[in-house]
Amino acid sequence: MSDTTHPAVRSAGFHLALLWLIGVQLRVTMLAVPPVLPLIHHDLGLSEKAIGALSALPVLLLGLAAVPGSLAVARFGARRACILGLAIVAAAGAARGIGPSAPMLYGMTFAMGVGIALMQPTLPTLVSEWFADRSGFATAVYANGLLIGEAVPAALTIPLVLPWVGGSWAWSFAVWSAPVTLTALFVAIATPHRARAHPAHTYRWWPDWRGAHPWQLGMLLGGTGGLYFSANTFIPDYLHAIGQPALVGPCLSALNIGQLPASAIILVFARRLTGSRATLVASTLLAAIAIVVFLTSGPALIVAATGVLGFCCGIQLVLSLALPPLLAPAGDVHRLSAGMFSIGYVTSFLMPPLAGAIWDMTGVPATAFSAAGFSIAIAFAAAATLPRLRTGRAGSAPRR
Repeated sequence: MSDTTHPAVRSAGFHLALLWLIGVQLRVTMLAVPPVLPLIHHDLGLSEKAIGALSALPVLLLGLAAVPGSLAVARFGARRACILGLAIVAAAGAARGIGPSAPMLYGMTFAMGVGIALMQPTLPTLVSEWFADRSGFATAVYANGLLIGEAVPAALTIPLVLPWVGGSWAWSFAVWSAPVTLTALFVAIATPHRARAHPAHTYRWWPDWRGAHPWQLGMLLGGTGGLYFSANTFIPDYLHAIGQPALVGPCLSALNIGQLPASAIILVFARRLTGSRATLVASTLLAAIAIVVFLTSGPALIVAATGVLGFCCGIQLVLSLALPPLLAPAGDVHRLSAGMFSIGYVTSFLMPPLAGAIWDMTGVPATAFSAAGFSIAIAFAAAATLPRLRTGRAGSAPRR
Protein backbone atom coordinates (compact mmCIF):
# COMPACT_ATOMS: atom_id res chain seq x y z
CA MET A 1 0.00 0.00 0.00
CA SER A 2 1.40 3.39 -0.97
CA ASP A 3 1.91 6.12 1.60
CA THR A 4 -0.67 8.84 0.90
CA THR A 5 0.09 10.97 3.96
CA HIS A 6 0.78 14.56 2.98
CA PRO A 7 4.50 15.47 3.40
CA ALA A 8 3.61 18.46 5.59
CA VAL A 9 1.67 16.18 7.94
CA ARG A 10 4.58 13.76 8.11
CA SER A 11 6.96 16.63 8.78
CA ALA A 12 4.76 18.04 11.55
CA GLY A 13 4.46 14.63 13.19
CA PHE A 14 8.21 14.05 12.98
CA HIS A 15 9.01 17.43 14.48
CA LEU A 16 6.50 16.96 17.30
CA ALA A 17 8.04 13.57 18.11
CA LEU A 18 11.50 15.14 18.03
CA LEU A 19 10.44 17.93 20.39
CA TRP A 20 8.98 15.34 22.77
CA LEU A 21 12.14 13.20 22.72
CA ILE A 22 14.43 16.14 23.38
CA GLY A 23 12.09 17.28 26.16
CA VAL A 24 12.56 13.95 27.94
CA GLN A 25 16.33 14.46 28.05
CA LEU A 26 16.00 17.87 29.72
CA ARG A 27 15.21 16.25 33.06
CA VAL A 28 15.93 12.51 33.02
CA THR A 29 19.49 12.80 34.40
CA MET A 30 18.54 15.48 36.94
CA LEU A 31 15.63 13.53 38.38
CA ALA A 32 17.69 10.35 38.69
CA VAL A 33 19.14 11.95 41.85
CA PRO A 34 16.24 12.22 44.38
CA PRO A 35 15.52 8.45 44.62
CA VAL A 36 19.17 7.74 45.54
CA LEU A 37 19.76 10.74 47.83
CA PRO A 38 19.60 8.63 51.03
CA LEU A 39 22.31 6.35 49.55
CA ILE A 40 24.50 9.32 48.56
CA HIS A 41 23.88 10.90 51.97
CA HIS A 42 25.06 7.71 53.68
CA ASP A 43 28.01 6.86 51.42
CA LEU A 44 29.54 10.35 51.21
CA GLY A 45 28.48 11.68 54.64
CA LEU A 46 26.86 14.85 53.30
CA SER A 47 24.89 17.29 55.48
CA GLU A 48 21.32 18.31 54.69
CA LYS A 49 22.67 21.62 53.37
CA ALA A 50 25.08 19.77 51.07
CA ILE A 51 22.25 17.49 49.88
CA GLY A 52 20.18 20.56 49.09
CA ALA A 53 23.08 22.10 47.17
CA LEU A 54 23.60 18.88 45.18
CA SER A 55 20.00 18.86 44.02
CA ALA A 56 20.00 22.59 43.35
CA LEU A 57 23.34 22.85 41.52
CA PRO A 58 21.97 21.86 38.07
CA VAL A 59 19.13 24.32 38.63
CA LEU A 60 21.64 27.12 39.30
CA LEU A 61 23.46 26.26 36.07
CA LEU A 62 20.15 26.36 34.18
CA GLY A 63 20.01 29.98 35.27
CA LEU A 64 23.65 31.03 34.94
CA ALA A 65 24.20 29.33 31.56
CA ALA A 66 20.87 30.32 30.00
CA VAL A 67 22.31 33.47 28.43
CA PRO A 68 25.27 31.56 26.93
CA GLY A 69 22.60 29.16 25.66
CA SER A 70 20.92 32.10 23.93
CA LEU A 71 24.30 33.04 22.42
CA ALA A 72 24.76 29.45 21.21
CA VAL A 73 21.36 29.57 19.47
CA ALA A 74 22.26 32.90 17.85
CA ARG A 75 25.69 31.72 16.68
CA PHE A 76 25.12 28.07 15.75
CA GLY A 77 21.37 27.74 15.30
CA ALA A 78 18.93 25.92 17.56
CA ARG A 79 19.64 22.42 16.14
CA ARG A 80 23.42 22.49 16.60
CA ALA A 81 23.15 24.12 20.04
CA CYS A 82 20.72 21.37 21.06
CA ILE A 83 23.07 18.59 19.90
CA LEU A 84 25.96 20.18 21.81
CA GLY A 85 23.88 20.37 24.97
CA LEU A 86 22.74 16.76 24.67
CA ALA A 87 26.32 15.55 24.25
CA ILE A 88 27.49 17.41 27.37
CA VAL A 89 24.55 16.11 29.43
CA ALA A 90 25.19 12.50 28.36
CA ALA A 91 28.91 12.55 29.17
CA ALA A 92 28.73 14.51 32.42
CA GLY A 93 25.61 12.76 33.67
CA ALA A 94 27.30 9.36 33.45
CA ALA A 95 30.57 10.63 34.92
CA ARG A 96 28.94 11.85 38.17
CA GLY A 97 29.37 8.41 39.72
CA ILE A 98 33.08 7.98 38.99
CA GLY A 99 34.89 7.15 42.22
CA PRO A 100 32.40 7.58 43.71
CA SER A 101 33.59 10.81 45.31
CA ALA A 102 32.07 14.11 46.31
CA PRO A 103 34.37 16.27 44.10
CA MET A 104 33.55 14.23 40.99
CA LEU A 105 29.85 14.17 41.87
CA TYR A 106 29.67 17.94 42.24
CA GLY A 107 32.02 18.72 39.35
CA MET A 108 30.16 16.58 36.82
CA THR A 109 26.81 17.77 38.15
CA PHE A 110 28.05 21.28 37.36
CA ALA A 111 28.99 20.27 33.80
CA MET A 112 25.68 18.46 33.31
CA GLY A 113 23.81 21.60 34.35
CA VAL A 114 25.69 23.61 31.72
CA GLY A 115 24.63 21.11 29.06
CA ILE A 116 20.98 21.27 30.07
CA ALA A 117 21.14 25.06 30.14
CA LEU A 118 22.45 25.09 26.57
CA MET A 119 19.49 22.95 25.50
CA GLN A 120 16.78 24.99 27.24
CA PRO A 121 16.57 28.03 24.90
CA THR A 122 16.69 25.80 21.82
CA LEU A 123 13.24 24.31 22.41
CA PRO A 124 11.13 27.51 22.51
CA THR A 125 13.11 28.62 19.44
CA LEU A 126 12.37 25.38 17.59
CA VAL A 127 8.70 25.70 18.57
CA SER A 128 8.55 29.21 17.10
CA GLU A 129 10.28 28.03 13.90
CA TRP A 130 8.31 24.82 13.32
CA PHE A 131 4.90 25.63 14.83
CA ALA A 132 4.42 29.40 14.79
CA ASP A 133 0.61 29.01 14.61
CA ARG A 134 0.40 26.23 17.23
CA SER A 135 2.99 27.28 19.80
CA GLY A 136 0.87 26.32 22.82
CA PHE A 137 0.25 22.82 21.54
CA ALA A 138 3.89 22.27 20.50
CA THR A 139 5.10 23.55 23.86
CA ALA A 140 2.74 21.16 25.63
CA VAL A 141 4.21 18.31 23.56
CA TYR A 142 7.82 18.96 24.54
CA ALA A 143 6.79 19.79 28.10
CA ASN A 144 5.03 16.41 28.22
CA GLY A 145 8.36 14.83 27.29
CA LEU A 146 10.07 16.87 30.00
CA LEU A 147 7.54 15.65 32.56
CA ILE A 148 8.00 12.05 31.41
CA GLY A 149 11.72 12.61 31.94
CA GLU A 150 10.96 13.65 35.51
CA ALA A 151 8.49 10.88 36.24
CA VAL A 152 10.29 7.83 34.85
CA PRO A 153 13.48 8.03 36.99
CA ALA A 154 11.39 8.73 40.10
CA ALA A 155 9.19 5.70 39.41
CA LEU A 156 11.77 3.19 38.16
CA THR A 157 15.09 3.91 39.90
CA ILE A 158 14.28 2.20 43.21
CA PRO A 159 12.32 -0.87 42.01
CA LEU A 160 14.11 -1.53 38.71
CA VAL A 161 17.40 0.28 38.06
CA LEU A 162 19.05 -0.07 41.47
CA PRO A 163 18.49 -3.86 41.66
CA TRP A 164 19.80 -4.17 38.10
CA VAL A 165 23.07 -2.35 38.95
CA GLY A 166 23.58 -4.07 42.31
CA GLY A 167 22.32 -1.17 44.42
CA SER A 168 24.95 1.26 43.09
CA TRP A 169 23.74 4.83 42.83
CA ALA A 170 26.85 5.62 40.76
CA TRP A 171 25.96 3.08 38.05
CA SER A 172 22.33 4.19 38.10
CA PHE A 173 23.50 7.58 36.81
CA ALA A 174 25.19 5.87 33.86
CA VAL A 175 21.97 4.01 33.05
CA TRP A 176 19.92 7.22 32.91
CA SER A 177 22.55 8.92 30.72
CA ALA A 178 22.23 6.27 27.99
CA PRO A 179 18.99 7.62 26.44
CA VAL A 180 20.53 11.10 26.29
CA THR A 181 23.43 9.70 24.24
CA LEU A 182 21.03 7.97 21.84
CA THR A 183 18.95 11.14 21.44
CA ALA A 184 22.02 13.22 20.59
CA LEU A 185 23.00 10.71 17.91
CA PHE A 186 19.46 10.59 16.51
CA VAL A 187 19.10 14.36 16.26
CA ALA A 188 22.51 14.63 14.57
CA ILE A 189 21.74 11.90 12.03
CA ALA A 190 18.02 12.38 11.36
CA THR A 191 17.83 16.17 11.03
CA PRO A 192 19.60 18.24 8.37
CA HIS A 193 21.52 21.42 9.00
CA ARG A 194 19.77 24.40 7.46
CA ALA A 195 21.60 27.56 6.50
CA ARG A 196 20.67 30.63 8.53
CA ALA A 197 18.70 33.38 6.81
CA HIS A 198 21.23 35.98 8.00
CA PRO A 199 24.87 35.88 9.16
CA ALA A 200 25.24 34.61 12.72
CA HIS A 201 26.61 37.92 14.03
CA THR A 202 23.37 39.70 13.09
CA TYR A 203 21.25 37.65 15.52
CA ARG A 204 20.63 39.30 18.89
CA TRP A 205 21.09 37.17 22.02
CA TRP A 206 21.35 39.40 25.12
CA PRO A 207 18.04 39.47 27.07
CA ASP A 208 16.23 42.77 27.64
CA TRP A 209 16.70 42.97 31.40
CA ARG A 210 14.89 46.32 31.57
CA GLY A 211 11.67 44.88 30.20
CA ALA A 212 8.91 43.53 32.44
CA HIS A 213 8.38 40.21 30.66
CA PRO A 214 11.68 38.48 31.57
CA TRP A 215 11.06 39.26 35.24
CA GLN A 216 7.41 38.25 35.27
CA LEU A 217 8.08 35.00 33.45
CA GLY A 218 11.25 34.40 35.43
CA MET A 219 9.56 34.71 38.82
CA LEU A 220 6.69 32.52 37.65
CA LEU A 221 9.14 29.83 36.54
CA GLY A 222 11.30 30.38 39.63
CA GLY A 223 8.42 29.91 42.03
CA THR A 224 7.29 26.80 40.20
CA GLY A 225 10.80 25.35 40.09
CA GLY A 226 11.55 26.27 43.69
CA LEU A 227 8.45 24.41 44.82
CA TYR A 228 9.12 21.38 42.64
CA PHE A 229 12.84 20.97 43.35
CA SER A 230 12.41 21.59 47.09
CA ALA A 231 9.78 18.88 47.21
CA ASN A 232 11.92 16.40 45.28
CA THR A 233 14.93 17.15 47.46
CA PHE A 234 13.38 16.96 50.91
CA ILE A 235 10.47 14.56 50.63
CA PRO A 236 12.82 11.51 50.95
CA ASP A 237 14.69 12.68 54.05
CA TYR A 238 11.53 14.20 55.58
CA LEU A 239 9.67 10.89 55.31
CA HIS A 240 12.64 9.06 56.82
CA ALA A 241 12.70 11.61 59.66
CA ILE A 242 9.01 11.11 60.52
CA GLY A 243 9.27 7.31 60.39
CA GLN A 244 7.60 6.77 57.00
CA PRO A 245 10.46 5.53 54.73
CA ALA A 246 8.10 3.22 52.84
CA LEU A 247 6.32 6.30 51.43
CA VAL A 248 9.45 7.67 49.67
CA GLY A 249 8.90 5.76 46.42
CA PRO A 250 5.12 6.32 46.26
CA CYS A 251 5.45 10.01 47.07
CA LEU A 252 8.20 10.72 44.53
CA SER A 253 6.23 8.78 41.94
CA ALA A 254 3.04 10.69 42.78
CA LEU A 255 4.84 14.04 42.67
CA ASN A 256 6.33 13.41 39.24
CA ILE A 257 3.59 11.30 37.65
CA GLY A 258 1.05 13.82 38.94
CA GLN A 259 2.41 16.28 36.39
CA LEU A 260 1.42 14.10 33.43
CA PRO A 261 -2.36 14.73 33.64
CA ALA A 262 -1.54 18.44 33.70
CA SER A 263 0.32 18.26 30.39
CA ALA A 264 -2.40 16.06 28.90
CA ILE A 265 -5.07 18.62 29.83
CA ILE A 266 -3.05 21.40 28.23
CA LEU A 267 -2.52 19.30 25.10
CA VAL A 268 -6.29 18.94 24.75
CA PHE A 269 -7.20 22.51 25.68
CA ALA A 270 -4.03 24.28 24.46
CA ARG A 271 -5.81 27.15 22.73
CA ARG A 272 -8.00 27.87 25.74
CA LEU A 273 -5.37 27.52 28.49
CA THR A 274 -2.22 28.97 26.90
CA GLY A 275 -1.75 32.44 28.37
CA SER A 276 -4.54 31.96 30.94
CA ARG A 277 -3.70 34.07 33.99
CA ALA A 278 -6.64 32.66 35.98
CA THR A 279 -5.41 29.08 35.54
CA LEU A 280 -1.95 29.99 36.82
CA VAL A 281 -3.32 31.83 39.86
CA ALA A 282 -5.66 28.96 40.74
CA SER A 283 -2.87 26.37 40.50
CA THR A 284 -0.67 28.27 42.99
CA LEU A 285 -3.51 28.39 45.51
CA LEU A 286 -4.18 24.68 45.11
CA ALA A 287 -0.46 23.97 45.62
CA ALA A 288 -0.53 25.85 48.94
CA ILE A 289 -3.40 23.66 50.13
CA ALA A 290 -1.51 20.52 49.05
CA ILE A 291 1.57 21.49 51.11
CA VAL A 292 -0.56 21.96 54.23
CA VAL A 293 -2.26 18.57 53.73
CA PHE A 294 1.12 16.88 53.13
CA LEU A 295 2.54 18.16 56.42
CA THR A 296 -0.53 17.49 58.59
CA SER A 297 -2.05 14.22 57.35
CA GLY A 298 -1.68 10.44 57.48
CA PRO A 299 0.02 8.20 54.88
CA ALA A 300 -2.83 7.99 52.36
CA LEU A 301 -3.35 11.74 52.21
CA ILE A 302 0.42 12.38 52.17
CA VAL A 303 0.72 10.49 48.88
CA ALA A 304 -2.41 12.12 47.47
CA ALA A 305 -1.17 15.60 48.42
CA THR A 306 2.15 15.04 46.64
CA GLY A 307 0.20 14.01 43.53
CA VAL A 308 -1.81 17.25 43.67
CA LEU A 309 1.39 19.20 44.20
CA GLY A 310 2.89 17.59 41.11
CA PHE A 311 -0.24 18.40 39.10
CA CYS A 312 0.01 22.08 40.06
CA CYS A 313 3.72 22.21 39.21
CA GLY A 314 2.95 20.63 35.84
CA ILE A 315 0.26 23.19 35.00
CA GLN A 316 2.49 26.10 35.96
CA LEU A 317 5.55 24.74 34.14
CA VAL A 318 3.86 24.04 30.81
CA LEU A 319 1.96 27.33 30.74
CA SER A 320 5.06 29.33 31.67
CA LEU A 321 7.14 27.63 28.94
CA ALA A 322 4.43 28.49 26.39
CA LEU A 323 4.61 32.23 27.11
CA PRO A 324 7.85 33.32 25.30
CA PRO A 325 6.55 32.46 21.79
CA LEU A 326 3.40 34.43 22.62
CA LEU A 327 5.16 37.50 24.00
CA ALA A 328 8.19 37.82 21.69
CA PRO A 329 8.69 37.99 17.90
CA ALA A 330 10.05 34.77 16.38
CA GLY A 331 13.60 36.14 16.14
CA ASP A 332 13.65 37.14 19.80
CA VAL A 333 12.12 34.06 21.44
CA HIS A 334 15.53 32.74 22.50
CA ARG A 335 16.34 36.09 24.16
CA LEU A 336 13.15 36.22 26.20
CA SER A 337 13.50 32.52 27.01
CA ALA A 338 17.08 33.05 28.22
CA GLY A 339 15.99 35.91 30.46
CA MET A 340 13.14 33.82 31.85
CA PHE A 341 15.39 30.81 32.46
CA SER A 342 18.16 32.92 34.04
CA ILE A 343 15.86 34.59 36.55
CA GLY A 344 13.68 31.54 37.07
CA TYR A 345 16.33 28.94 37.66
CA VAL A 346 18.56 31.12 39.83
CA THR A 347 15.48 31.68 42.00
CA SER A 348 14.72 27.95 41.95
CA PHE A 349 18.32 27.18 42.95
CA LEU A 350 18.10 29.28 46.09
CA MET A 351 15.17 27.35 47.53
CA PRO A 352 16.55 23.85 48.35
CA PRO A 353 19.76 25.14 50.06
CA LEU A 354 17.64 27.65 51.99
CA ALA A 355 15.29 24.88 53.07
CA GLY A 356 18.20 22.63 54.06
CA ALA A 357 19.82 25.42 56.08
CA ILE A 358 16.55 26.06 57.94
CA TRP A 359 16.21 22.34 58.72
CA ASP A 360 19.85 22.15 59.92
CA MET A 361 19.31 25.23 62.09
CA THR A 362 15.99 24.26 63.66
CA GLY A 363 16.24 20.46 63.65
CA VAL A 364 12.53 20.38 62.72
CA PRO A 365 11.92 18.34 59.52
CA ALA A 366 8.77 20.23 58.51
CA THR A 367 10.68 23.52 58.27
CA ALA A 368 12.35 22.20 55.11
CA PHE A 369 9.09 23.11 53.34
CA SER A 370 9.17 26.77 54.37
CA ALA A 371 11.00 27.53 51.12
CA ALA A 372 8.23 25.73 49.23
CA GLY A 373 5.72 28.13 50.77
CA PHE A 374 7.80 31.12 49.71
CA SER A 375 8.05 29.67 46.19
CA ILE A 376 4.27 29.43 45.99
CA ALA A 377 3.97 33.06 47.08
CA ILE A 378 6.28 34.43 44.37
CA ALA A 379 4.65 32.27 41.67
CA PHE A 380 1.25 33.61 42.74
CA ALA A 381 2.47 37.21 42.60
CA ALA A 382 4.00 36.71 39.14
CA ALA A 383 0.91 34.99 37.75
CA ALA A 384 -1.40 37.69 39.10
CA THR A 385 0.56 40.45 37.34
CA LEU A 386 0.92 38.81 33.91
CA PRO A 387 -0.67 40.65 30.98
CA ARG A 388 -3.94 39.29 29.62
CA LEU A 389 -3.21 37.45 26.40
CA ARG A 390 -5.46 36.73 23.48
CA THR A 391 -5.07 32.99 23.35
CA GLY A 392 -5.81 30.75 20.41
CA ARG A 393 -3.06 31.90 18.09
CA ALA A 394 0.67 32.38 18.47
CA GLY A 395 2.21 35.78 18.56
CA SER A 396 -0.93 37.49 19.91
CA ALA A 397 -0.28 40.75 21.61
CA PRO A 398 -1.11 41.34 25.27
CA ARG A 399 -4.44 42.98 25.95
CA ARG A 400 -4.02 46.52 27.11
